[in-house]
Parts: sequence; C-alpha cells; structure tokens
Amino acid sequence: MSAEAEALQIDIPQYMQAVGLRARSAARDIGRADSGKKDAALHAIANAIEAGAATLKVENEKDMAAGRQHGLDAALLDRLELNDARIAAMAEGLREMAQLPDPVGSISDLNYRPSGIQVGRMRVPLGVIGIIYESRPNVTADAAGLCLKSGNAAILRGGSEAIHSNQAIAGFIRQGLSGAGLPADVVQVIETTDRAAVGELVRMQEYVDVIVPRGGKGLIERISAEARVPVIKHLHGVCHTYIDAMADIDKAVRVAVNAKTQRYGTCNTMETLLVNKDMAARVLPELAQQYQAAGVELRGCEATQKLLPGINAATEADWEEEYLAPILAVRIVDDLDAAMDHIARYGSSHTDVIVTESLTRANRFLHEVDSSSVMVNASSRFADGFEYGLGAEIGISTDKLHARGPVGLEGLTTLKYIVIGDGHIRT
Repeated sequence: MSAEAEALQIDIPQYMQAVGLRARSAARDIGRADSGKKDAALHAIANAIEAGAATLKVENEKDMAAGRQHGLDAALLDRLELNDARIAAMAEGLREMAQLPDPVGSISDLNYRPSGIQVGRMRVPLGVIGIIYESRPNVTADAAGLCLKSGNAAILRGGSEAIHSNQAIAGFIRQGLSGAGLPADVVQVIETTDRAAVGELVRMQEYVDVIVPRGGKGLIERISAEARVPVIKHLHGVCHTYIDAMADIDKAVRVAVNAKTQRYGTCNTMETLLVNKDMAARVLPELAQQYQAAGVELRGCEATQKLLPGINAATEADWEEEYLAPILAVRIVDDLDAAMDHIARYGSSHTDVIVTESLTRANRFLHEVDSSSVMVNASSRFADGFEYGLGAEIGISTDKLHARGPVGLEGLTTLKYIVIGDGHIRT
C-alpha cells in the first residue's frame, strides 16, 4: 500500500473523494485523446506487463499463498492464479484492443430533416467507470484497456485476495499511460483493502457515471442495493444446455461436455443439463461416463436417477444454483416447451443453449428464451467478449438497459444527438 493510502486509511471518504476528483479530471483528457495515442498506451501497457512478468508472478504468488492459508477453494484459486499463459493473454488482449475500431466520435443516422438541418447521433464515452471485482487479477488489465480504448477514465477496486497482483499490474498501467503521454490518473487502482472504499465508490454520483461489479452473487447484490450510481450487472450465471429429441448425438455429447468441463469457475459454464425424454437413454449414459472421467458430480431428477443409478438426487435448490464447481444438475423434460419453461423459471438470463437439427425448434428457442446470449449447437463457454469479437469484455450484462450480454467497447459508450445547420432557425 502506498504512503498516500496508508495516510488516508483512517479517512476512506477523503481518500475516495480524492480518487474521484482525479478521475473526473482525467476523463476529460482521455475523452479527447485520439485513437493513435490510446492505441500507443495499450501497446505500452502490454509491453510493460510482458517485461515485468517475473515480478508479477512473484506478487501473484503472495496472493496465492495467502489464499491457500485462508482456505480459498480450488475454483477461486484458479481465478486468482497468474501463470505464463495468462500473463501472455493479458498482454495479447491489450494489443487486440488496439486493433479494434475506436467507437468514440463515430456518427450514425445523419439525415436531413424537412427544415434543412441534419440530425444524427455521435458515440461518446460514458465518462468515469467504477469497476468492482473479485479474485481475477487479469480483470485489472482487461478493464483498464477497455476503458482506455473507449475514452473513459476508470476507478478499479479489486478484491483483497489479489491486492499484490493488482497493484503490480497497476504499476505497469501507469508506466504505459505515462509513456504514451496520457495522465496516469486515467486508470486508478484503489490501494486500500478496506471494504468501506466500495461503499464510497458506489455512492460518488458527482464523480462516477456507471458501476460495473464483477464477482459472486453476494457482491453484486450488495452493490445493486447500495449504489446511487447506475449499475451494469448480472447476479449469477445459471446456464442451461437443452438436448432436443432431434439432436445429433455426437454434437450433443461434445457440446454438453465442453460446456461443463472446459472450465468450472466461470459464469458461462453450464450448470443445468436438460434432456428430452426421447433422447435421454441414448445420450445420458455416454455423457455420464465422460463426466465421471472428468470428476463431475451429477445431481439428477427422479427420471435421471432411474437411468443413471447411483447419482445423487437433485433438490429444488439445485435448479437455481451457480456451482462454479464440478457439479452438474440434470433434468429429463418432456419437450421443448418444458425445457423453456424450466429456463424461464430457474435461469438467470445469462446464456442458454439448444442442441438440435430442427431449424423450427432452433428458431423457437432463439426467439422465446429471454437471455442475454442464446445459442444453437454451440457450447455456452463461447459467451464472452473475446469469442464474440469484442476484444476483452468488462463483464456480462443480463439487464436490458443500457447494455446486454458481453459488454465491450461499444457498451462503454453512449450516444448523443448532434444537429448540423447553416444558420437555420425554427419558424
């Protein structure tokens, strides 16, 4: 922790007010920066992260050791770890952001009105974005890069379990910003682990334009309840895969196994598998074998238990649980309508999948399932900004305003109307 943070630790409101003031000032600087300068900063940050990889791993190991000492489970430790591949991915993600089109300043729908004026809309930054997140230190780099590219200042508050990793990355970010001639205050990473800082951040309406929480359901519920600043959020990821009666069995097995086992601790991992009753006997034994080999615990409905003796019984709570672990709830359903009814009742509007060869059923699923991502014959693990071509994402929104689904550069901007005239007056 820096001397400034230590000095102000007894007065968190004063510390956060100072952070907010600097962010608001920096927002004007980054808002008018051209694409070349922003892209140069992204490359400079990426280079600094790569050059400092050894230092970053040392700092990350401090967090990992503390996490193990405090009993963090395997999924949280996985989110916390920074290995060579993840450090390289952070740097590569920043470089990919630099290659993306800059949304700021783009003009759309510019048309002449009968009066002779031209009316259109211009894309502009939101201003100052506060991001509150847990465990994953790579979010520090991703969030900084997305806010920078979209012309926003950022206030980042990572979890206390990643304090050493986040502060190391913050140093690389400051180095890259300064090297590109931009104020270091464009991205500020909160240096205190005091939880009161979060309470201050979500109430700083005069300095912060939007809050993005990334973490567990408890964190997001707290932010949503306390915030006076608009929040872009999703509470949890209860993602479903439905294997239809007209599914291709090989596709169904491949998609369902990947959706659960490719990575457990992510919000787009499948948590409930729904299987049509006419397909269950043909597909579930093979799936059970592969899940067992991967160490996945199955919890099934009564019909599933009859087909797969020895698996645990699913309770009502299992249908709405985000496990973030090698546990999967399985339910056999009568038909497509029953599957969609289940998703409507228990889902979290995150990502839901149908596996089918029927175009009619696929189209019904796409139109009727009210989630931020709806997929046909593809793993729910694709539901993130990188796979959607957005670069890194700031998070997933299951709200319907102002952004929905993976929130990339465009989701961190808004539109304002512009009017162009030549001395026109209204009569």
